Amino acid sequence: MSNPPIGAMTALVTPMKNGKLDEESYAKLIKRQIDNSIDTVVPVGTTGESATLTHDEHRRCIEIAVEVCKNSDTKVLAGAGSNATHEAVDLAKFAQKHGADGILSVTPYYNKPMQEGLFLHYKSIADSIDIPVLLYNVPGRTGCDLLPETIFKLFNECPNIYGVKEATGSIERCVDLLAHEPKLAVISGEDVINYPVLSNGGKGIISVTANLLPNYLSKLTHYAMDGDFAKAKSINDTLYEINKVLFCESNPIPIKAALYIAGLIDTLEYRLPLSSPSKENLKNIEKVMSKYEIKGL
Repeated sequence: MSNPPIGAMTALVTPMKNGKLDEESYAKLIKRQIDNSIDTVVPVGTTGESATLTHDEHRRCIEIAVEVCKNSDTKVLAGAGSNATHEAVDLAKFAQKHGADGILSVTPYYNKPMQEGLFLHYKSIADSIDIPVLLYNVPGRTGCDLLPETIFKLFNECPNIYGVKEATGSIERCVDLLAHEPKLAVISGEDVINYPVLSNGGKGIISVTANLLPNYLSKLTHYAMDGDFAKAKSINDTLYEINKVLFCESNPIPIKAALYIAGLIDTLEYRLPLSSPSKENLKNIEKVMSKYEIKGL
């Protein structure tokens, strides 16, 4: 497996207009990511409201991302997770067939499988495709924790599983993973701790904030991966306030609001049961945003 997606990666939002996927805005958002040196875009993950998209919408998001990134250096790590293994396998196969550089597959939500079930789930996905697979552990959203022992087993038994997006928010978990398996690509899934994860040997980030500030997140990641930790930490510290406010309500409510305020998406629409942020939070998001230079407006 050569050159799996690592580095500065953006968990893309899914813009909507009149209840449907806004394909034109989506393509523009991805082009802006490319123009700001993001290494990889990640369509239809949690931030992309994948849980409430139709299967056709999900697939179309992957197609658009591949189309826009085709003649650039930016890769596509397609969201291909489901609480049903057969559905995750189908999405993974679709992503491979349509040119994605890899897939990101979230742990099954709601089912609460045991670790053996998680192992068999991911092995089924990995065995069904040849492109790289990044595991995605976010127990705060899914109600299930992919434990280090299971990650190590998957990494050692499935050649195309190359790492994990770690979104427990635990630095100790990241230290544990890399202390026992240094070749595992640990990717930060929590913007507030991007720098600590990278400085501990992480191989990249999948950032929500990068939807708004891709240039900041690209520089932070590349400085850290080049060993310039002082500059990386400085950017991470600068981003602390925006990283916090962008999670004042459930993701992706605040980041879509921020993109709307910035004029980067035309409408502020979510797929129910997500709804618009409170007036107080909307004002606070706008106030914090005023402290940052937002490129590409």
